[in-house]
Amino acid sequence: MTQPPFDHLSDRAAASDERLAALSYVREAFAEALRDGIEADCFAQAALFTALQELVATYGEEAVASYAENFAGRIRGGEFTIAVKH
Repeated sequence: MTQPPFDHLSDRAAASDERLAALSYVREAFAEALRDGIEADCFAQAALFTALQELVATYGEEAVASYAENFAGRIRGGEFTIAVKH
């Protein structure tokens, strides 16, 4: 069973560049949706759903479920938290 690529890429530099480019596309789409009046949480949920659908289609349910098991700890650990400067 193949694991999602973000855990096992051999060329980390290329993977990092590709992830940064992908993140840029997602951020642009998010900003465009907000400009069009889509609620941020609605877009975020749709993006998560779409991303998980794509990963399941590519790697299968079990591989993606294993990958997603780490999300709670990563969220609680602040990995997805953006520090707000006051």
